[in-house]
Amino acid sequence: MNAIADLNDAPTVLTIAGFDPSGGAGIVADIRTILHFGCRPAAAITSLTFQNAKEFFGASHQSAEAVRAQVEAVAAAIEIAAVKIGMLPTAEMVREVAHLIRELKLPPPVIDPVMESTSGGKLMSDDAFEVFVMELLPLARVVTPNIPEAEKLGGVNIYDEDTMCQAAARIRELGSRAALIKGGHQRQGSGVRGQGSEKLEAIDLLDNEGEVTIFRGEWIDAPPVRGTGCMLSSAIAANLACGGLLPDAVAAAKNFVTAAIQNSKLKTQN
Repeated sequence: MNAIADLNDAPTVLTIAGFDPSGGAGIVADIRTILHFGCRPAAAITSLTFQNAKEFFGASHQSAEAVRAQVEAVAAAIEIAAVKIGMLPTAEMVREVAHLIRELKLPPPVIDPVMESTSGGKLMSDDAFEVFVMELLPLARVVTPNIPEAEKLGGVNIYDEDTMCQAAARIRELGSRAALIKGGHQRQGSGVRGQGSEKLEAIDLLDNEGEVTIFRGEWIDAPPVRGTGCMLSSAIAANLACGGLLPDAVAAAKNFVTAAIQNSKLKTQN
């Protein structure tokens, strides 16, 4: 009972994202993360996906009106301290979420620009991407693309820290107050090589209103872990909801995801 009372008094983080029935990513991963950081989760589902760790079978998208109804119901009863946005599959939905952020005066969101699932499904249409760049990205407190997503948003081929920095600056020019590029995303079996380093590192680069911070971590040779992007963005939102500064929120989120990857590696070894 005390735990429930404590949760009711905790800051609320609203996640607007897709539902993964296997629980590895999306809303379920968001809720687990938000609870881990002592916040109260609230959620609006954008799409019911049909997938597991190995395969993507399809999705049934919600209407823009249904997403609006979910968010309005939450906002009418609960003060929202932070917003995380994930899967937005259609142009109509992206536009509606942008309108909701403005109309309801919600906190500037942490946006994970979900374009593809780990299991291979396309999660954002081409016309949705165009609306995303024009209408939603300028409202973001921070956008958290992996390397392929950052290359598409920034129009830069990323292969080292300098090109990560260039891409982050280009993304900020699109309107987001900050851009966090996740260099730990495996691509063709490799990561981003740190400057002066002989080994691969999990490097995340944050451009926060022009101030660049580089977060370095050990490259963990482990099987891909689903939902790391969901966990990272939700962890950042939860830490912001608790009053943290963005660089501190990113550091805490990176540590959380690193622990999840290390735990996955240990399970594989056992």
